[in-house]
Amino acid sequence: VQLQASGGGLVQAGTSLRLSCTVSGRALRDYTVAWFRQTPGKERGFVAASTWSGSRPFYEDSVKGRFTISRDNAKNTVSLQMDSLKPEDTAVYFCAIGRPILSNLRPSSAYSFWGQGTQVTVSS
Repeated sequence: VQLQASGGGLVQAGTSLRLSCTVSGRALRDYTVAWFRQTPGKERGFVAASTWSGSRPFYEDSVKGRFTISRDNAKNTVSLQMDSLKPEDTAVYFCAIGRPILSNLRPSSAYSFWGQGTQVTVSS
């Protein structure tokens, strides 16, 4: 299984960025997908997740209303649209997939496969 994340970059505060993650080797429709982020010296933290049905996304409180997770099972891709970016959103962003039904989507330990990470830097 391979996950390839892309779309990171350097942007100014208040602008938007769209991250993409392509999954190969497994059918995305069978998995929960999520985005995490990590800054130096800190643990990888939950950002957003979409269950296998895609019916109800979950977000970390600080990104609610600004970030949108979406999935295209036909293309085996998951995206993270990030709007109104803030300097505190600066991090390496990772995509991950886990079992279709998870009792708790937020711990990184719930996910089995990870992408390599893409850097997002938001300047003030």
